[in-house]
Amino acid sequence: MLKEVSQSVEYISIPKSEYDKLMVEYEYLKNQLATFKRMIFGQKTERFKPQENPQGIIQQSLFELPSEEQSEVTRQEITYSRSVQKKEKKQPPARKSLPPHLPREEEIIEPKGITPDHKKIGEEVTEVLEMIPAKLYVRKIIRPKYINNQTEEIIIADLPNLPIPKSIAGASVLAQINVSKFVDHLPLYRQRKIFRRFGYNVSASTIGGWFSKTISILQPLYEELIKETLSQATYLQSDESPIKVQDIDKKGKLHQGYMWVVRNPIKGLVLFKYNKGRSRAAPEQLFYNFNGTLQTDGYTVYKDLNTKGKIVLLGCMAHARRYFVKAKDNDYSRAEYVLSLMQRLYAIERKAKERNISFQTLKRYRKLYAQPLLLKLESWLKENIVLVLPKSSIGIAINYTLNIFPNLMRYIEDGRYEIDNNMIENTIRPLALGRKNYLFAGSHDAAKGYAMMYSFFATCKINNLNPYNWLFEVLNKINDHKVNKLFELLPINNNNSTN
Repeated sequence: MLKEVSQSVEYISIPKSEYDKLMVEYEYLKNQLATFKRMIFGQKTERFKPQENPQGIIQQSLFELPSEEQSEVTRQEITYSRSVQKKEKKQPPARKSLPPHLPREEEIIEPKGITPDHKKIGEEVTEVLEMIPAKLYVRKIIRPKYINNQTEEIIIADLPNLPIPKSIAGASVLAQINVSKFVDHLPLYRQRKIFRRFGYNVSASTIGGWFSKTISILQPLYEELIKETLSQATYLQSDESPIKVQDIDKKGKLHQGYMWVVRNPIKGLVLFKYNKGRSRAAPEQLFYNFNGTLQTDGYTVYKDLNTKGKIVLLGCMAHARRYFVKAKDNDYSRAEYVLSLMQRLYAIERKAKERNISFQTLKRYRKLYAQPLLLKLESWLKENIVLVLPKSSIGIAINYTLNIFPNLMRYIEDGRYEIDNNMIENTIRPLALGRKNYLFAGSHDAAKGYAMMYSFFATCKINNLNPYNWLFEVLNKINDHKVNKLFELLPINNNNSTN
């Protein structure tokens, strides 16, 4: 039977070019399968820990017989001494003390049976964290009227400034709605349930109207934020992230819009700008007057922007590193080598940050220690690009990194520059979490409002401000604030809303 099967097998010979083409396609499909398996079953962390076998040496199989040259066994007797230290008994974890800035309410509990013969010798203090649940209340503003008996003139005090005139919603309610939606990721329909639990049934149209009017109130301040972020800046970071939007022109379908995010590391400002697309027109419009260094990933639309100023691109090491993390399943030896070099580059940045050195000193520090590692990495990439399949994971990683390598090296030229774009990616995370909760924006105008609020709250976050305190204060002031001094209300100029 076996003989019959073997005789029926036919071997087909194909040209080498066709074979190479099939191998490239095989590596591509293998890479895709590994990516999907990693997305479903793999770890999301990009942490890299080198193995004890850094060169990727293949261990001998347990069932592999040794060759004649390896068959001779030499025996050596090794003696050593070690000191055995008795393990100390593990102490129970100490409870962390409560922050001193929290208000205290004292409760004194006297023991029973106290007589005049007892003398106090001390006390035991136990602190317990408690919380007062949020509650709704009505602020009742009463303004007495007076009449002058002689002139019959009626006088009454002016009504205090309200964020939305003739509205029952005060600044605290409006601030809470926006912070809950954009910081705590609670859609408006969930907030309506919370209001109902507190004893007030608010309709969807009412709470939606409050939100829309808050956006209108803050629009001038948003324009001021745009100007402060982009004007006179010489170093910016940029990234983009998708957001689904309801479009009246696409019935039954959602439009794929994009939030273009800009971070000004020097001023501590973050700007979200909504655009319907991801084409070159969006960054050209956003950075038309910008003249300086722009740090981005390898997205091609940033190259050769048609703008008024001169833009020099700075690469992101984290994006390049991410490709090699994905390539570990494909070629661990090569991926580990690159990741180890990048790990040393990040160690340089970490030590410099710990020492809190100046920008000038950091530039010299990078030239001395980081530049040799970068040149070594570039040389290795050029040597190995011809040794791997282009569509394999490691081939894609090497090709991506080589294409942007001049931009990657540019961070050592100025101490103000950062090694990667990670900080701006951190500001996008609330948007990603929000998408999972509210799913989409109701319109393109609503998406622009989302961009505004994400801008304010991201700026609050990187400046360690309490977003609720900041927004509550702004809503109480903005209607009476001078237009030419609106910049005073931006989070970077607010010192009374700290956490």
